Amino acid sequence: MNATELQPGIILLDKSLSVIAANLDAVKILAFPEPPEKLGNLSNWLTKKIHASLVRKSLTEPSFVSVFRSAQRMYLCHALPLDSAANVHARPAITLILERKPNGARTVAEISHQFGLTAREQETMRLLAEGFCSKEIAARMNISPNTVKAFVHLVMIKMSVSTRSGIIGKMVGADNMNNRWDREKKSNFL
Repeated sequence: MNATELQPGIILLDKSLSVIAANLDAVKILAFPEPPEKLGNLSNWLTKKIHASLVRKSLTEPSFVSVFRSAQRMYLCHALPLDSAANVHARPAITLILERKPNGARTVAEISHQFGLTAREQETMRLLAEGFCSKEIAARMNISPNTVKAFVHLVMIKMSVSTRSGIIGKMVGADNMNNRWDREKKSNFL
């Protein structure tokens, strides 16, 4: 399954959260690595898979997870309620949109929030990630190169790294480290 050819998965559910319709991409996302033709009764299989993987167990009204894993890939799940004038059981009540979560570098805003960076530290980190040196960052931010160095030093302290490349490494590698930690944690329980 090539990531470039996979489109968002679309699933229509009725009020009982049974599958009414789904596109092939949704089936591929949820079934991976198993080929869809080996699943048997596709509608029943999809309904069971959705209940097991995407529905949050709740005593009140059911809700859906926002992020889930299929094999080694992370996906986003958007649940959109549909208004229907008719109160017929088989009418679509919810649309699920499944899309691959972007890998690699997290956004500067996510990292800034995680490490408690100020707006100026965030701007410095963004320009550093774009490959600018201290003098170029200083010119863009209208501050002295020494102030840029101070911001970079504060970012390094907050991120617990000792080099500028360590900052970039945290930006690019944080998701990969989290995924590796999840795999190691699971293997310890097996």
